[in-house]
Amino acid sequence: MATMNISLPDEMKSWIDTQTDGNQYGNASEFMRDLIRREQNRRTAIQTLKQLVQEGIDSGAGRFPDFDAIKAEARKTFEPRR
Repeated sequence: MATMNISLPDEMKSWIDTQTDGNQYGNASEFMRDLIRREQNRRTAIQTLKQLVQEGIDSGAGRFPDFDAIKAEARKTFEPRR
């Protein structure tokens, strides 16, 4: 496992220390690894969302021209269930 040294303001170091004292992290390294994993997951989720949005844009216009058409389709679909 590689080692990395980082510099933090005293205020941030103190905050990290409070996160590791008796909480779910045994030490600052575990806490930092968790932060990095979360950021990796967040960036992956953002990239996936961007791809899905682009796929939607690339697919062209939707099948409903306006909100009234959406409401009419919903009524056709859900009113028979009553």
